[in-house]
Amino acid sequence: MNIENISAEEAIERLRNGNREYIGSEKCAGSISLARRRETAINGQVPYAVVISCSDSRVIPENIFSAGIGDLFVIRVAGNVMDDHQLGSVEYAVSHLGVRLVLVLGHNKCGAVEAAVHHDPDGYIKFITDEIRKAVGDEKDEYKACCLNVRHSMDIIEQSFSIHMEEERGLKVIGAVYHIEDGTVSFDV
Repeated sequence: MNIENISAEEAIERLRNGNREYIGSEKCAGSISLARRRETAINGQVPYAVVISCSDSRVIPENIFSAGIGDLFVIRVAGNVMDDHQLGSVEYAVSHLGVRLVLVLGHNKCGAVEAAVHHDPDGYIKFITDEIRKAVGDEKDEYKACCLNVRHSMDIIEQSFSIHMEEERGLKVIGAVYHIEDGTVSFDV
């Protein structure tokens, strides 16, 4: 399957512009119309970016980037941690859908990061907090820990895909942090 998609740089610019639009909006600006649903049903999806984000209900990538149906390939998991399941989803989007940009989107006030930094939970959440602890070490500042966690997930993605794939397809992996209070996204992680 040979799918032509936009470059990573074009995708980053589209995300930045979408976030600027979101900050001043009261409603989602992305197309969710019947025509768009029909178009993607007939022609399939061609998302311009993969977004790995937290499951937090306040973090909605499609809204944050003013995206509509078929625009983003979103993978949501508490703490935006990476394992083989998420990597498989990234691989699918890159290999089969032609996506050239992978964004790991953390957010401030993340409950999973807070739990990893300040608590020792048990149960299944421990799988998540243990992975975050690998990323943050002894860091106690939650925002810095969030950034370290984003970088850790980026490193896992980059190590899982060969440099050959990056050069061949123009694949780029970036990180960002969403600020819950005002809706802005910092791309300088």
